[in-house]
Amino acid sequence: MNVKVWLQAFRLRTLPLALSCIAMGGFLAASANAFRWDIFLLCISTTILLQILSNLANDYGDSVHGADSHDRKGPKRAVQSGAISAQQMKAAVIVFVLLCLASGVTLLIVSFGLDWKAILFFLGLGLLSIIAAIAYTVGKKPYGYAGLGDFSVLIFFGLVGVMGSYYLFTKEISGYQLLPALSCGFFSIGVLNVNNIRDIESDRNAGKFSIPVRIGRTNAIRYHWFLICAGILSAIVFTFLTSQAIWQWLFLLSTPLFIINGVAVSTKPSAQLDPYLKQMALATLIFVLLFGAGLILSEKL
Repeated sequence: MNVKVWLQAFRLRTLPLALSCIAMGGFLAASANAFRWDIFLLCISTTILLQILSNLANDYGDSVHGADSHDRKGPKRAVQSGAISAQQMKAAVIVFVLLCLASGVTLLIVSFGLDWKAILFFLGLGLLSIIAAIAYTVGKKPYGYAGLGDFSVLIFFGLVGVMGSYYLFTKEISGYQLLPALSCGFFSIGVLNVNNIRDIESDRNAGKFSIPVRIGRTNAIRYHWFLICAGILSAIVFTFLTSQAIWQWLFLLSTPLFIINGVAVSTKPSAQLDPYLKQMALATLIFVLLFGAGLILSEKL
């Protein structure tokens, strides 16, 4: 087994984005004096496994459906290049499904004990997350090819990721958490949108009707700016409603990073956009860290 090839297939550069929603949930829980390291680490484990599962399934599905062709602007995928066979990738997907279930069930038992109603509800959410990770590009009618990937990202990287993890700590939820959850969701869609703008031609040729394919590059750029502005505005509204100290506005220091990304998406050709997927993901993580630091400092000082 070529470890380097598998690590490339895992697409580790996508992990900061997956961790952002869990970090946001953890910071919100800490501000409510409900943070626990055991729950946090299990949340991270489950999320990383889900993200890798999604990446492997995406590699397999796009190769089968033809989106990963020689026209694709991004890095070559493992199945497309022949570095990993389709059968090996299918086996890896099954392994990671089992790992996700094991980590997720452990998380629920640690968080809820023997509260079976809560366990079954969150287990259902976990199973939906696994199905969403696979069905994005795999199957006869993958929803990513119908342009529904953005909605799925908003749900799982935003609402479920942030509000779900917050509930695992606190066993309660309020409407205020919806706003930072939307911030994470909008920024996560932004990462997907950069990817889809980069691949607009190869996706169109493969019959993958992503949002940029449907609305065209010019409107996809406008859509990208909307996502950036909506993510920042959601955080501003939350802070305005809950602010206890000036520290809670620290997240605004991340704004230039998003502006840099928006300008690059607006001006650079598709072939040069790949580095800005990672930059948008890191900008999101930095935003979350600053947002969380502001919450903690406002409580301590």
